[in-house]
Amino acid sequence: MTSNQTIRWVFKPAVFLASLVPFTWLAWSLYTGNVGADPLNEITHETGVWALRFLCLTLAITPLRRLAGWNAAVRFRRMVGLFAFFYGSVHLLIFIVFDRLATLNFPNPLALKTLGLLAASIGGEIVKRPYINVGFISWVCMLLLAATSTTGMIRRMGGKRWQALHRLVYAAAVAGVLHYWWLVKADVSRPQIYALVVAALLGIRIWWAVRKPAAAPVRARAQSSVPAEQRPSRIIPASDAAPAKRP
Repeated sequence: MTSNQTIRWVFKPAVFLASLVPFTWLAWSLYTGNVGADPLNEITHETGVWALRFLCLTLAITPLRRLAGWNAAVRFRRMVGLFAFFYGSVHLLIFIVFDRLATLNFPNPLALKTLGLLAASIGGEIVKRPYINVGFISWVCMLLLAATSTTGMIRRMGGKRWQALHRLVYAAAVAGVLHYWWLVKADVSRPQIYALVVAALLGIRIWWAVRKPAAAPVRARAQSSVPAEQRPSRIIPASDAAPAKRP
């Protein structure tokens, strides 16, 4: 079995199943009644935290690849990012169903009047509560990333535009940290940990971006200081060489 086959048939399924463990554990805890005194609050909190954890894991893949030299790590980035969107969507769905619909006494969710009342209720909460506002921004960023994560979308958009759009993962992570920080209000020790992790993962990218342009002139000066006779010669491929003249 080649390394590509091992990643595809062994490591990717293992990562997929491992990523489902938190959801399975929460579902089982809810079914058995072992979620705590406030099950709704506990599940809402945990799904949001796991969305933030997967966002951090997504941001960690590029530094892992560059620092450890493990290029195959990028093959897990889309899966990890999609699980961040999955847990974020579950988090949002719980808020919509058990918070907003509950205030409307659970009317028929398919009725147009209900949809209008629900949209107005959610919109009012987004405007009134800043932590819901930034949390919704984070989810919208993840929605755009998930919708354009396929290989076909990369071809349609073009590599540069696709990469520019997928920098929204930085905004999603920052907004996720702010959402968590403003939500807990009192004890911010756990949000501080995620803030430091996200700051470190973004900071190393900024350092690489600043260092890369500065390194180019240094290499050029180093090359110019080498005597011409000691510089490596450019090997011309046979196809580029001028054809020999026939006698």
